[in-house]
Amino acid sequence: MLKAGRLWALGAMSGTSLDGVDAAIVETDGEVIFGFGPSAYRAYLPGEQAVLAAALGKWPGEDLAEAEALVERAHLEVLGSLNGAALVGFHGQTLAHEPQGRGTHQLGDGARLAQGLGLPVVWDFRSADIRLGGEGAPLAPFFHFACARWIGAEAPLAFLNLGGVGNLTYVNPRRARPEDEGALLAFDTGPANAPINDLMMARRGEPYDRDGALARQGLVAQGALELFLDESYFLRMPPKSLDRDTFSEMIGLVSELGDADAVATLTGMAAAAVLRGMEHCPEPPARLLVAGGGRHNPVMMRMLAASLDCPVEPVEAVGLDGDMLEAQAFAHLAVRVARGLPTSCAGTTGVRAAVSGGTISRPEGM
Repeated sequence: MLKAGRLWALGAMSGTSLDGVDAAIVETDGEVIFGFGPSAYRAYLPGEQAVLAAALGKWPGEDLAEAEALVERAHLEVLGSLNGAALVGFHGQTLAHEPQGRGTHQLGDGARLAQGLGLPVVWDFRSADIRLGGEGAPLAPFFHFACARWIGAEAPLAFLNLGGVGNLTYVNPRRARPEDEGALLAFDTGPANAPINDLMMARRGEPYDRDGALARQGLVAQGALELFLDESYFLRMPPKSLDRDTFSEMIGLVSELGDADAVATLTGMAAAAVLRGMEHCPEPPARLLVAGGGRHNPVMMRMLAASLDCPVEPVEAVGLDGDMLEAQAFAHLAVRVARGLPTSCAGTTGVRAAVSGGTISRPEGM
């Protein structure tokens, strides 16, 4: 187990939007953030995205050799480009997530990564949480708590990650520790960029709706939006989590719409899911800080701002990096695992007791 003290840790995240691998260095003792180091990004090429897309929904034992080699190669490239870290947090590529069923599946072997990097690697962050009855997601909230302290927040606030799926974290910085009762409430709000990206690729051969340009030209189909909000997921109390393709039928709801109206409607659905999620906050947050690719979509950001009573801002407004927040989170969580500190609790995943997830693999001779 790692002794108390601050160190530089390197984290990586490859999200469900399948755009690429983010990597970032954080100085932390697992509780306090002392500083942020360099970061790097390795995009997945179109052919690589196709390999990963074909692997979505698959479980261990299925034919995944090509996809696994790709994930590990890409991570070695980007992680190997950053120096100065003593420990690595490796999330892997999520292919399937059924917390109440078969569990969760993140592709990539941390032991092989440890050998390739010559550094200890913390990985398989979600399995222990699921074994104890949790959802296994989201895991960034413990880092969000540290971020709230780092920016000097005194009133409750919320962090929203708009990746392939939307994740909301309510943080009460008045509590002493993230696992304390009332410190955190976190859950997946619903689909975010994934259905938009999938539709853009299917119809236009483009990976995403850059700057919301197509959504801006369209109108939201209210009937489709109402059908979407009738889904039982929105009636469930948090914590709760989603697989990337849980709402795959969204594409069907807009199948008869033109491109602009279809993308506008999917964007409206993502925003509406967040608004429903905000209703679960124990008290109104003072601000909503947005990370992930969705914060670059001005249409989605305007939809959120128009319906909420608090400021809606990208996390850059408080000096954080919205492109690297999740990679930084797994650097921070890696240190927590190495120190035996919890990485999830009842308020974040519904787990029965606060648990420290993760496996530590060390290279030979270390």
